[in-house]
Amino acid sequence: MDKVFEVFKRFLWLGLISLGGPAAHIGYFQKAFVEQYRWLDDHAYGKLVALSQFLPGPGSSQVGFALGLQRAGLLGGIAAFVGFTLPSFVIMYGLAKSYNLLAGDTLNSIIHGLKLLAVVVVADASLSMYNSFCKNRLTTTIAVISFICLLLLSSIQVQMLLLVVAAATGAIYCHTPPQQQRSAARLNYLPLIAFVMLFVSTLYLAQTSGFAQTFAYFYQSGALVFGGGHVVLPLLQETAGQGIANDTFLMGYAAAQAVPGPMFSLAAFLGGQLHSTSPFLGALLATLAIFLPGFLLVLSLQGVWQSLSTHRRVGGAVIAINAAVVGILLSALYSPVFTSAVTSAEHMAIVALGLLLQRVYKLPIAMMVLLFVLIGLFL
Repeated sequence: MDKVFEVFKRFLWLGLISLGGPAAHIGYFQKAFVEQYRWLDDHAYGKLVALSQFLPGPGSSQVGFALGLQRAGLLGGIAAFVGFTLPSFVIMYGLAKSYNLLAGDTLNSIIHGLKLLAVVVVADASLSMYNSFCKNRLTTTIAVISFICLLLLSSIQVQMLLLVVAAATGAIYCHTPPQQQRSAARLNYLPLIAFVMLFVSTLYLAQTSGFAQTFAYFYQSGALVFGGGHVVLPLLQETAGQGIANDTFLMGYAAAQAVPGPMFSLAAFLGGQLHSTSPFLGALLATLAIFLPGFLLVLSLQGVWQSLSTHRRVGGAVIAINAAVVGILLSALYSPVFTSAVTSAEHMAIVALGLLLQRVYKLPIAMMVLLFVLIGLFL
């Protein structure tokens, strides 16, 4: 149980400070679990990231769940999910109960300070991941082309196409050294069967009402959306959003972008709004339903993926996917992380100072958070 508590504690802290969206969260995880705590190396972490890119659901939360799963088994995966999601769930549920109250200037100042910290952390993580995954001309080219394409044509379709092209390119041209084959890993059929049966049941439940319909709407959204984050918005608007005033829906969406942790915590706000007589149950059900499909798929496929990645062509594909993820992370560094936080020369100077303290002087992240909260209040 000590490891389970450790997982919960580490992810709870990240859930309190991780602003910037899914790509930024991957950067936070890399800094924490690869560089600081050394739970795994860059190569193993890259495999988890590559797996998350091909599964529907919240990508960064799936990486977190897989990290907890590797560290402390199923309870560790659950602890990672609860810790990382709890802060944003509490905020979004609180907003659902008092959504007509505006946030004060003090809270806005603190959030802005943490947004500046997100620029520092994601920039530092981008550099670290570039050094780890872009070691030759081909991988560097993949990263830069991915970055340019997403800057000019930012959409989930472009991102998925880039990952597919990168995987095909890596399978052909990226040569990996021979690896010792693992013992044959089998597909974990139980969570896969649960995923399919629950999805089929939601086709009927979506035609009902009350909590059953809420579960159906949010489970379908988690099962059908690739890329997570902003991409889930259209599906939720067409399903759960039909029972909520449009202005209220958009306010919840805007708040989900401003709070730390996964953007899928928007489900807590929407679930609370849909069930005004039992807002906590509605928020809890919606949150569990939207995350559940992705976690069932990780449980089912993780062992098979780890085994497959020892093959030369699959290993080459993983190398190229990781290079493309560097480009994706760089595009997220620019927008929304940089563009939403840095609006003046003063802000840029603070980011430069933060990078110096983070990368050169190795200031602990707790001190960085305190410093940037104070900077936000001062600004």
